[in-house]
Amino acid sequence: MPAAKRKETTAHVHSPAIEDYLEQIHNLIEGKGYARVVDIAKNLGISQASVTNMIQRLDAEGYVVYERYRGVIMTESGKKIGQEIARRHEVLTRLLSGFGLDPKTVHEDVEGMEHHISRQTLDVLTLLMEELEGNPELLKKLKKRLKSSS
Repeated sequence: MPAAKRKETTAHVHSPAIEDYLEQIHNLIEGKGYARVVDIAKNLGISQASVTNMIQRLDAEGYVVYERYRGVIMTESGKKIGQEIARRHEVLTRLLSGFGLDPKTVHEDVEGMEHHISRQTLDVLTLLMEELEGNPELLKKLKKRLKSSS
């Protein structure tokens, strides 16, 4: 079906794998201006063949438009999901990093949490993160309490 006539997906339930792919594609397009299978595979640490299979699925579901040898373009619904996952990732990373957790722990925890957090909870965490970043004394106090309870 031509890309112009493809129906975009409107479902709101996505697997973590779909979200990971859309996040990667979004980040690549934001950073480089384009997303290619080889770059997605490298970033996710999986084979190009596996990426091609998922990209074809995402194309069929209306999240991306994929043309072999030309790369991946996101549809509006794909962009929306990719942006939302990237936002979740950024908020969670900033919040946890602000408490001085080691980068490996932050990365592993964020990868799990970003797929299972509601919009309402993300809004609460965003508010907390912004308040803590704007109030270094409070953040210092909380970090101290955290260290003393460990």
